[in-house]
This record gives sequence, C-alpha cells and structure tokens, in this order.
Amino acid sequence: MILESIIVIGLAISLDLVLGDPRNRYHPTAWIGNLIGTITTRIKNENQNLEKFSGIFIVLVPISVSTAILLSLQYGIDFINIEFLSILVSIISGIILFKLTIAIKGMERHALAVLDAVEKNDLNNARTNLSMIVKRNTKNLDKNHILSGTLESLSENIVDGITGPMFYFAIFGLPGAFAYRIVNTVDSMVGYKTLMFKNLGWFGANCDNILNYIPSRLTGLTIVLGSMLLGHDWKNCYEIFKRDGKKTDSPNAGYPMAAFAGALGTKFEKLEHYSLGTGDSEITSKKVKDAITLMKVTSLLFFGIISIPLIFFVSLVELIFIA
Repeated sequence: MILESIIVIGLAISLDLVLGDPRNRYHPTAWIGNLIGTITTRIKNENQNLEKFSGIFIVLVPISVSTAILLSLQYGIDFINIEFLSILVSIISGIILFKLTIAIKGMERHALAVLDAVEKNDLNNARTNLSMIVKRNTKNLDKNHILSGTLESLSENIVDGITGPMFYFAIFGLPGAFAYRIVNTVDSMVGYKTLMFKNLGWFGANCDNILNYIPSRLTGLTIVLGSMLLGHDWKNCYEIFKRDGKKTDSPNAGYPMAAFAGALGTKFEKLEHYSLGTGDSEITSKKVKDAITLMKVTSLLFFGIISIPLIFFVSLVELIFIA
C-alpha cells in the first residue's frame, strides 16, 4: 500500500508534466462542474435559510457520487484473482485518476500563453488568456498587471491544483483527492460573497478554507526550500511568507502568494485588498518563467518531503489501530 501510493503520485506527476490535461469535455472536473451547476440551478430559491441548507448538498452530492464510483472501481479491481494483475491494474488506474486532480502542465501552459501574447505585444489576447485563470476583470489591465495576475494565479493555484490533492491523497487515497478537488470547484463556482451565491456557497467556501488551512502553509514553507535550491532570496521568501501571509481576504491563499513574492523579489498588489512583498512592482517575463520553474520544483519537493512521509505516517497509524 505504501509503495503503491508513492508510485501513483510519482508517476502521475510525471504523466502530467509530459501530457498535461485532457480536453475539457473529457476531464472529470468538467463533469463535476456540470453536476454542481445542475444542482445549483435546481435548489436555488427565495428562502435564505433553505438556500443555506441546500448549499450543503452542493458539496455532499458530488463527493458522494465520486466516492461511490471510486470505491466501486477498487472493489472490482479487488475481485481480480491474480494478485500481480490486481496490483498492476490498481496502480495504473490510480495513476490516471490521480493525474486528473493535478494540473502542473496545465498551469504552465496557461501562464506561457499569457506570456507569449505579452511578448508579442498582443495585450487583448493576453487579457483573454489571463481571464481563464483569474477571477478578476482583465478587460482594462496593462502589461504589468497582466503579468502580475499571471504570477499571482501560479502562486495561489499551486495549492488547489497540485499540493492540496497530493496532501489529501496521501491521507485518504483517491476519494480524498477527488473530494478536495470537488470542494475547490464548488468554491470557485458558487463560493462568492455575492447576493446570488452567498447562501448557496457558504458551505463550500468554508469547507475550502478548512481543507486548505494546512496544505497552504506547508506549501509556503516548501516554496521557501525551493527558492533556496534555485538560488533565489530564500530568507526574504521566508520573511514575506510570515509577514504577509495573512493579508489576503482568504485565510489561506496569501501564504503561497507571499512566499512567491518574497522569492522572486516582487510585489503582488490588488488595490483595496492586499499588498504582498516589498520588491519591485514591475513584473518582467523572466520572473514569470522563474515562477513556473519554482512551481515545478515546489511540486516535486512537496511530494518528497510532505506526501511520502505522510503516507508512511498514515500507514503506521492504520497498523497500530488494526493491531
């Protein structure tokens, strides 16, 4: 079980770095998003208390469906009488399915698409590409704010799209990784503090805050180590991580963002919301490329120094309770 879990994460990362994500219509996140959208449409009503109660089901129904499917799959694999073949099928299916919860290559591609448009001075295309990875309005952003938004997206989404799934897979296996990604998706779709979604999205938003509490902070510390290995200013990275991690509206997003800002010697600033870092607020193409490299190194380090020890720890606890 220990070796199988380590192989699944390690090869899933490798597969993701080589192939990236499948087309949206084939991606489970798209199916989950459609399911969430269907549920949201059907349960929205004028009664605020009923909406709040219904918001719980927007999270629980997709998690229940995905968990049932994954457990049924494992149950079927366990029926294979040949042990070697059963293990092989379990590993291969685990690699493919866990790979669908992470997006290292996908994040790199989106960032490079924005960067390529900026370098060609095609700011309209750059704004369009950026709008695919950030929630803010990109319509009137200048070159520097486009690049800044790209950096902030990389640093914030490293938890949602990479380290968070690794963390919960290490503890709960595939059902844990998928449940985590479902909560992320719910939060991104309806977890806004707007009149339309504030009641429906409260449960998903709070679940997301709870689930990201530990991974975001561990990721920030891993970024510090990554910045040290890459020759960035790791001391500044650590200081900014500690000082500015709490400055965002989100209780978790600020930690990896602050660590990135400190490592790259730059400043992430969103008017009337936050200012992270003390470096130059002007963003260069090189800093975006450095951020992509730091994201990849952080992902590999998190696997090695967080996920693997966590797998061993969980297995030890299970042995103790079984004994």
